[in-house]
Amino acid sequence: MRTRTASKMLGMVALALIAGPFALAQDSGWYLGANVGQSRAKIDNERITSGLLGAGFTVTTFTDKTSDTGYKLFGGYQFNKYFALEGGYFDLGKFDFTAATLPLGTLSGNIKLNGFNFDLVLSLPFTEKFSAFGRIGANNAQAKDTFTATGLVTVLDSNPSKRETNVKFGVGLQYDFTRAFGMRAEVERYRINDAVGNKGDVDLASIGILVRFGRKSPAPAPRTEAALQPVPPPQAPLVVVAPMPVPTPAPVPVVTQQYCTFLDLTFEIDRDKIEREDKEKLGVIGTFMVKYPASTAVIEGHTDNVGAAEHNMKLSQRRAENVVNFLVEDFHIERARLSAVGYGDAHPLGDNATEEGKRQNRRINAVVACVTDVEGITVAPARVTMVLEMEFDPNKADVRPQYHNELARVGKFLKANPLVTATVEGHTGNLQGTSVLAREISQRRAQNVVDYLVMNCDIQRSRLSAEGFGRTRRFAYNDSKEGQQENRRINIVINYPKTEKK
Repeated sequence: MRTRTASKMLGMVALALIAGPFALAQDSGWYLGANVGQSRAKIDNERITSGLLGAGFTVTTFTDKTSDTGYKLFGGYQFNKYFALEGGYFDLGKFDFTAATLPLGTLSGNIKLNGFNFDLVLSLPFTEKFSAFGRIGANNAQAKDTFTATGLVTVLDSNPSKRETNVKFGVGLQYDFTRAFGMRAEVERYRINDAVGNKGDVDLASIGILVRFGRKSPAPAPRTEAALQPVPPPQAPLVVVAPMPVPTPAPVPVVTQQYCTFLDLTFEIDRDKIEREDKEKLGVIGTFMVKYPASTAVIEGHTDNVGAAEHNMKLSQRRAENVVNFLVEDFHIERARLSAVGYGDAHPLGDNATEEGKRQNRRINAVVACVTDVEGITVAPARVTMVLEMEFDPNKADVRPQYHNELARVGKFLKANPLVTATVEGHTGNLQGTSVLAREISQRRAQNVVDYLVMNCDIQRSRLSAEGFGRTRRFAYNDSKEGQQENRRINIVINYPKTEKK
């Protein structure tokens, strides 16, 4: 047998492989799938007719069946968004023919084809969900022939069979509905040797599905060295109209406008404690109110919608009161100039259906009133926090090689700024059995990052410290693998020399 060519379809998909932009973010992991479709071959009727003619028979009619239903089951491992190895089982169906002869007789035959394959699969992303791919590999196919004859036609071997390994290749398109589930459409060509000396190809055009297991999150985009340079001083609050009704500030001699800022203060889930990196952000408000002793402020607390509304209202009130207490104790602002209001989950800033939206909603707003001059407010940066979403093997703390370049940039920055120190904070997801184990593994991970900077970047150990927080500072909810991975992170806090508050 030899196959009918599928050159038009192959050419169209090959063109798509060349033309698409690189955009899809495929990640490593195992997957399984199945395809079903139509297989097609071409019966070599000229060779059959010639064989019968050589035996003294003339073929009067010739009929054949050149297509059937084929399927395959496959599994593989995706190493990155471009490269995978895949193996599986295939069944290309059955093809047959019947030749009527003079002197009177018939010769009928059929062939069944199935076997195993192992392929290299190369992908080319078009978008986040849509990609093209090509494959090349080997197939080990078993060909089972069956021949029957009537009249004067005779058959010497009615059931020959043969197993042989040959090449196969194909192209296709893939669409991922979710990170775990996708659909494929593809065309493949299998080189086949049958049991009576014929060589040819069989094409399989099919569609199918695939399911991924344990797919890992994409590594964070590398930060440039510019991201590690000392940041400019935070700006004074911008002059805008307050976005929502607030309690009337205490009366002052001149009231012109309100200066409202959405502070980027996010809280740990179901907690009201102000983290230390947020205290520098609050320093902008504190410095502002020290410079303008006639100013007043309303501190607004907000939550996401997880939990009962009454609980969220109390939680948002506590968050606002803790900010007020910080400004009173650290900047010596009179408590009468500050008020705290909790709104619970009544005024979401983001979509509570997403982790990012919930994070935006766990926030503090500060509304500062009665100031007409905003010039001259500068607060020297106290620290910069880098969040490295470093993946670790479960319950292990080894720093993977893919993060060495990122850590080298940190080391280069620290060497260029000898007065700057750094604190490495370790955090975990929800995989450890107890909080003690979680804290221990996060401490080891942070310490290993410190050790790497000391040994490989020549940073003095006295300038570095490691702290493990376990799972006490969740960044996302732990009810999904994505949330657990976001919680399993390393923060590198760049500490600048202390400056006097202005």
